[in-house]
Amino acid sequence: MRQRRGVPLGTVHHPVFARFYATCCGPAADARAGVARLRRELLTGATGRVIEVGAGTGLNFAHYPGTVSEVVAIEPEPTLRQVARAAAARAEVPVDLVPGVAEALPVKSEAFDTAVASLVLCSVRETRRALTELRRVLRPGGELRFFEHGRAPGRGLAAVQWSLDHSVWPLLMGGCHTGRDPLGEIRAAGFEVVRVRRLKVPERGPTLPTSPAVLGLARRPPD
Repeated sequence: MRQRRGVPLGTVHHPVFARFYATCCGPAADARAGVARLRRELLTGATGRVIEVGAGTGLNFAHYPGTVSEVVAIEPEPTLRQVARAAAARAEVPVDLVPGVAEALPVKSEAFDTAVASLVLCSVRETRRALTELRRVLRPGGELRFFEHGRAPGRGLAAVQWSLDHSVWPLLMGGCHTGRDPLGEIRAAGFEVVRVRRLKVPERGPTLPTSPAVLGLARRPPD
């Protein structure tokens, strides 16, 4: 794996949040909230070489199908990356964990068949730049598979999200923002959205600031 010359790998350091997330948001909690099922849906049909940004503790790794030849998993937070190593060792496909940030991916252009953004665009520093990087590293016609929470359609919850994002939420939740527009940013970065559905996560129970979500597939247009 070669780093692009002149671009630092970068890092993110949220040790308190990372320890909380690794302890409270493991596979069992993922299954109870219905998120494990959504991860399987996200990754079904993925093929070839895959790059996943913001891999976290590796909760996606168990859901990659055998049609995937390799996963290059980018995770900037050292504590999360360390936990993800165990998940990578258990995965049925080869997983290479790499430090780095989504805005400056340390990989060659047009090197991947599939890119995965899963509950990560809420916390990157520059959403558009991260998506532009994903477009760069995908081959023409390659797929971007996305599962992201974002801006609520209703004005009331959207106002709550705005208030949280401009106060304590990013500080407490590892840089997460509740009210971003991932679908709009994906389109603005030059991807063609092939399919998308809107979700409430978790499906049952109260609506949280992070409940509105989108799950779908986009493509880098052929050159």
